[in-house]
Amino acid sequence: MPKICNLTHVKSEKTVDRVLRQRLSPSERRRLVIVTGARQTGKTTLLKRTYPDLRYVNLDAFENREWTRDISSFDWAGRVGQAVIDEAQKEPSVFEKVKFAFDAGTLSFSVLSGSAQILLLSRVRETLAGRAFVYELWPLLFCELAAAVRGVPLAPPFCARIATCENLGALFSSLPSSLPPEEAHALDQVQEHLLTWGGMPELLRLDDEDRRQWLRSYEITYLERDLGDLARLSDLAPFKKFQRIAALRSGGMLSYSELSKDAGVSSETARRYLEYLRISYQMFMLSPYHVNLTSQVVKTPKIYWSDVGLLRQVSGQFRTTTGALFETFVVSELKKWASTSGSELRLFYYRTRSGLEADLLIETEKGLIGIEIKSHERVDRSDASGLRRIAEAAGTKWQGGMVAYPGSRLFPLCEPEIWAVPASRLLA
Repeated sequence: MPKICNLTHVKSEKTVDRVLRQRLSPSERRRLVIVTGARQTGKTTLLKRTYPDLRYVNLDAFENREWTRDISSFDWAGRVGQAVIDEAQKEPSVFEKVKFAFDAGTLSFSVLSGSAQILLLSRVRETLAGRAFVYELWPLLFCELAAAVRGVPLAPPFCARIATCENLGALFSSLPSSLPPEEAHALDQVQEHLLTWGGMPELLRLDDEDRRQWLRSYEITYLERDLGDLARLSDLAPFKKFQRIAALRSGGMLSYSELSKDAGVSSETARRYLEYLRISYQMFMLSPYHVNLTSQVVKTPKIYWSDVGLLRQVSGQFRTTTGALFETFVVSELKKWASTSGSELRLFYYRTRSGLEADLLIETEKGLIGIEIKSHERVDRSDASGLRRIAEAAGTKWQGGMVAYPGSRLFPLCEPEIWAVPASRLLA
């Protein structure tokens, strides 16, 4: 494992404010709210803090499933009322009853939450189409944990500013090249924790030995519960092997033929397994930029694991932080921020068949921002060679570029408006 990190000021997820909490609708509005996400990302804690006056019903409990099953649609508003229904997909009739009460005007607000995205959202599409606002909760974001460690109110991270800025160079020039030692240390702690253990909230209160055991247990629970709900596989061994191989390819190009060959499964099975990982929030895909700037572009997506701690557990990469792992960390943080906040940041990667590439190409209303991600502590203008060529091809669309790295100094690398930016400052 990388060097040990202890977040001395943060002992529990209850001390961490969440970005999604700022977006959730107040219960005074006429609205149905859907919250999904992987197991153990903090949905229950978030919803209880956000809606303390609402009845909380957890359908993981058999008795609660029986109770809701026996309530008629006509009686739902009177007997249940405005409530947070957790693990709602465990009792399918709940969706129909909530819909009936909402359409009848007897129920004005309710929250439905669940971990199994395909089970939850399929019923949302069928039953609550046009009525529900859907939100996703991911593991702890860098900015959430950084605010808690620094003891400051939660605010949008620096990356949020690039979506609306007119001149990236002017924005960077207005910032100090280095942070005060205490603030820099706090961000280093956050980065080390997320790079080592990932963002599952439960890990905050544990020591390192228990964190490792928790991740092992999570992997088993995922296979037995979430995957069981999604796929009901009679033999988990082929999937476990596929999962590990897919995790080892995080940050790489998606190739179903290679995945199926290495895992010893058919191409059709590889596609199905990868979809299970996606809809259960274990991984996501990053699409290639759709505009041909220079030569013929590659159209194959890249795959990334959503949480670095779970990636380490599944892949067995405990001792070192590889370039691909650091890239996964940065890309996943930006992806999760954009998803959680509803940001206008549109994330792509760029690669041509001739080999020109950028790890990230962000499309904003103002133009294009290129990001190259490097895992070494020092960077120079040679690390921006691909960005310079892409900038030339993009012409007036180019807003500027960054080489994101694990160092501490923010400084200009080269024209046109390409800067070295510490990943911790980009994400905090």
